[in-house]
Amino acid sequence: MRFEHCLRLFFIGFFASPLCLAATSVSYTEQHKQAAEEIAAKLWQWSELGYLEQRSSGLMQDVLRDGGFRVKSGSASIDTAFVAEYGAGEPVIALLAEMDALPGASQQALPEEATRNTEAGHACGHNLFGGGVIGAALAVKDWMQANQVAGTLRVFGTPAEEGGSGKVYLVREGLFDDVDVALHWHPADSNQSLAATSLANKSAKFKFEGIASHASAAPERGRSALDGVEAMNFMVNLMREHVPSTTRIHYVISNGGDVPNIVPRYAEVYYYLRAPSAQELEPIWDRLEDAARAGALGTGTQVNWEVIHGNHSLLPNSTLARLMHEHLSAFGGVDYSADETKFAETLQANFNGKGKPVSSAATIAPWRDDIASLGGSTDVGDVSWVVPTHGISTATWVPGTPAHSWAAVAASGMSIGHKGMHLAAEVLAATTQDLLTDSQLRAAIKAEFDERRGSDFEYRALLDDRQPPLDYRVKP
Repeated sequence: MRFEHCLRLFFIGFFASPLCLAATSVSYTEQHKQAAEEIAAKLWQWSELGYLEQRSSGLMQDVLRDGGFRVKSGSASIDTAFVAEYGAGEPVIALLAEMDALPGASQQALPEEATRNTEAGHACGHNLFGGGVIGAALAVKDWMQANQVAGTLRVFGTPAEEGGSGKVYLVREGLFDDVDVALHWHPADSNQSLAATSLANKSAKFKFEGIASHASAAPERGRSALDGVEAMNFMVNLMREHVPSTTRIHYVISNGGDVPNIVPRYAEVYYYLRAPSAQELEPIWDRLEDAARAGALGTGTQVNWEVIHGNHSLLPNSTLARLMHEHLSAFGGVDYSADETKFAETLQANFNGKGKPVSSAATIAPWRDDIASLGGSTDVGDVSWVVPTHGISTATWVPGTPAHSWAAVAASGMSIGHKGMHLAAEVLAATTQDLLTDSQLRAAIKAEFDERRGSDFEYRALLDDRQPPLDYRVKP
């Protein structure tokens, strides 16, 4: 950490440890920039999908092991999940490292739309997420070793965030039960630390079985599985008028039969349901299941369903969010070189990315006292209900770029993405230092966590007892 950073935090009262001055002698995160960039670049190149991140996970484990961490792989019966530790005893501070890409997001690191020789791509920047966390972890480890700091630094390698709920299985397995605080970050087109909540989310594939027959010569002998799907969809669409306005329902017909002249024996519809909390989601989900049963009953078909994923909403922690905001503000935003500015302006023109000037990547969003509501969902939500959790976002993408776009993939694969990643690593490292050395700070974070969660809360995964869907990204 820089001296002026320590001095600023000293005066605002967040961090007064003499260890801060010791940390100014060496820029620990700077020492691991190259390792973080190499991880990010390789994960971007490999673009491995959820639960299939063998090379990505293996690389991160190898780097941590070589850096002095004890590594256990195959956590929660997931080959690509891992837990790496340095140090011993309390407190236990966790960093979360994601690694999965998105299908259908092929893109080169160019400012115009151009596919490359893969179907997948890091349209949510998880290559940067994983690389930045490993860089921060190595930096904190060096700092702990140099200053003889007690406690445990734990890195969770968490696969399949994109629809696979990888973290949920780790939470359900009890791997976060002894953690004091968990930190993460996420790529974005701006720099901010928000005390925020997200939407709870649950998904399933509803599979209808009918009877095949000739659609013209013997239609009376057939029972259309596609009719079952369409009947269910019709009822769910009627239901939209009678759910809270904050509810989100999405579906795709993932299998509608083969050809029109055969009554479809099999059809499938894939649903996502979102609501502000698990308590609001679950009764609406029950109605979704009733619509599936009714669709099957009315069309003479059979239906069963497979829950694919389920995430709790994020539980915000303003104390932790404010701390990370102060670190983010002290380190500053992302400054582009002339070449990067040209890349960004060209990308904006090709993407029609209006509304945010390129220069806004250098700014930090002001602190907000309210609780922000995010439109998406994340399996970090489950972590946040069992341990105080917070994450920042940094400008790894050109301003105006939305997640899950080709423009996000492009910037995630080049220096603009790497600069935002390094900023995140600095903030994560500085915050982890605070948490390892300041017991009063940890107590304040825990007090807010207990108050927001409530004394009667008992964690229950929305996935129930299903096992990880390790093949959910495997094409049939």
